[in-house]
Amino acid sequence: QVQLVESGGGLVQAGGSLRLSCVASGFIIGAYGVGWFRQAPGKEREFVAAVTLNAATTYYQDSVKGRFTISRDNPKNTVYLQMNSLKPEDTAVYYCARHRLDPNGYFRDSSYDSWGQGTQVTVDS
Repeated sequence: QVQLVESGGGLVQAGGSLRLSCVASGFIIGAYGVGWFRQAPGKEREFVAAVTLNAATTYYQDSVKGRFTISRDNPKNTVYLQMNSLKPEDTAVYYCARHRLDPNGYFRDSSYDSWGQGTQVTVDS
């Protein structure tokens, strides 16, 4: 059974840091690209970051470039999202997702076929 489980969310002051983890089970995460998305209350889910299956390429939403870093540890079947210099507008539920080898890219949620349950990140000003 394919499963993705996020953890590491929480409440942090503006300017602080969090590291989110996405642990995969039921498949070998090294064979897939992985993305992180987020959804704030009353807003649509949006792309945050993605990493290709061989980690050769990473992608970021413009608003998080220079602050967030996506990485992967394939032996641990885990992908991370290091978030620094957090801002109140980063408050959202964060989801990781498995890329379905869609040639259309990594930015749309329709390019992913399995999702975690999400982890809440709240940044207090």
